[in-house]
Amino acid sequence: MKIAKKLGQAVAAATLGMSLSAGVMAGEINIGFTGPLSGGAALYGENTLSGLRMAVEEINEAGGFDLNGEKTTVNLVSLDDRYSPAQAATNAKRLKQESNVAAVFVPHSGGIFALQDFNEKDNFLVMAYSSVPSITEKGNSLTLRIPPTFDGYVEAFTDYALEHQGKKLGMGGATHEYAKIWSSMVKKEWESKGGEVVSDNPMDYNKSADFFTGVSRIISESPDLMFVGGASEPTGLVVQQARQMGFQGGFIVMDQAKIDEVAQVAGGLEMMEGAIGVVPLSVYETSAAQDFIKRYQAEYDKVPGSEAAFNYLALHALVEAMDATDSTDPKTLRAAVDDALKNMDASKNPYEVVGVTENGGFITDPTLAVVKDGKILQVEID
Repeated sequence: MKIAKKLGQAVAAATLGMSLSAGVMAGEINIGFTGPLSGGAALYGENTLSGLRMAVEEINEAGGFDLNGEKTTVNLVSLDDRYSPAQAATNAKRLKQESNVAAVFVPHSGGIFALQDFNEKDNFLVMAYSSVPSITEKGNSLTLRIPPTFDGYVEAFTDYALEHQGKKLGMGGATHEYAKIWSSMVKKEWESKGGEVVSDNPMDYNKSADFFTGVSRIISESPDLMFVGGASEPTGLVVQQARQMGFQGGFIVMDQAKIDEVAQVAGGLEMMEGAIGVVPLSVYETSAAQDFIKRYQAEYDKVPGSEAAFNYLALHALVEAMDATDSTDPKTLRAAVDDALKNMDASKNPYEVVGVTENGGFITDPTLAVVKDGKILQVEID
């Protein structure tokens, strides 16, 4: 950072009406968010938004950042899209037209794909919190994918489950676009390695809280494991109701759901015995992760998940790129985030992301955790 001038220059009142390179007013930069803040995925959306808010508060409380010689703060403009791709697109149009945002954070693949139809033309960055590989394979020049792609999870989860838990799988994932892609890849991987899919009954995790009918159809075929997953809260209800109906097998948990959050809803980790999923942030032992957890708990009185941590570090990296380039131009920022991730303070990077791939994906390794004897254990992935 340009520390010598970062905090040394005050914003003169006469400059507040001047335009910056992307048309925002001096003294403040708008960043957009569209995601589910109501409905069954509301907790997921709020968890994502909390990480962004925390980053904004830290940036602004530190006096903002230097942009073209002006001390500049960040204004986060958030809109509810109820997990609807169409509403996400409408929200993004509104965010660009009314607030002239340089970037829009969106935490679901359907919304991301909808925004990618016009973000290059409308000139804003899509900050994509979704692990669908095609998000960065489409060649959109103004997209950054924040988490690792889930194809690595699919292979690792399948290999572990087939080796340790059985050959018969019941499919009970959610019905939104992200879950459909995950489900199709799991089914293909499972069957290609000699497993059998004995039942397939996707359910709408966003609208229903009563999954007994759908779950009963799945477990009636006596699977060794169930594939489940949407947002953590409804996934917990699916697990809980499966146990209440006598299912004793394990679970392959889609990466959108986090084992520790699912367990809170399901009734404890004992309900999750045999579950396979991503490693929750709560069990990371790195100093950067533990420091972030403590600060987040002090602010929100709960343990953060990956939604909060990944979006927190992504916003810090975006602002670091603005500070380094003296620009809010989306193309300039897209190119500068790689260096920003490498150079920013470790305390702002709880997942220790080391850079950006050529096609726009943040570089970090996928993880695997299992629940065994009531504990979450990390398993090394080759």
